[in-house]
Amino acid sequence: MKKYIWIAVAGLFCLASAAFTGARAQKYAYVNTEYILSNIPEFAQAQEQIDKLSIEWQKELEEKFAEIDALYKKFQNDAPLLTQDMKNRRENEIIAKEKAAKDLQKKRFGVDGDLYKQRAEMIQPIQDKVYTAIEKKAKQKQYVFVFDRSDNANILYADPKNDISNEVLKDMGYEPGKVQSSAQPQAQPLPQAQPQR
Repeated sequence: MKKYIWIAVAGLFCLASAAFTGARAQKYAYVNTEYILSNIPEFAQAQEQIDKLSIEWQKELEEKFAEIDALYKKFQNDAPLLTQDMKNRRENEIIAKEKAAKDLQKKRFGVDGDLYKQRAEMIQPIQDKVYTAIEKKAKQKQYVFVFDRSDNANILYADPKNDISNEVLKDMGYEPGKVQSSAQPQAQPLPQAQPQR
């Protein structure tokens, strides 16, 4: 009986040891997609076009709301001299213009609005190329995980030797650190964290 228990324990130990060794052998890397995108000229151009559209549409809305505000102030000044029928017509005109302006605002900047569609049309294909290049590099180098360190990622420390951002850029045909967009400052690699003592 002891012999069977010993064999079972030894077998479990071998399985656990193999699983631990396999876990330690897993390879991982990280990228900074913000940095990668800032080094792609097409992305900077697309972002610049979207920013111009956004400013143009915002100006259009501000003009409409300024017109509504002027109509409302004029109505308040004229109200004592107007008949009830005239007041109702002017109020309805202001309400209709305000509704039209809010509808336009939703059409331009809403969840599925024109700005969202423009971003999807112009930026999504570039982002897809980046993700495809990252996936290809991960399969080529047999990485189990590739993390994104851009923005507020929850990676507190990462060894710079595991950053494959420049490799991904080179695989896509871009020279890292060569593009400097006038609309967006070039992203810099994150500084190394110093270990606590």
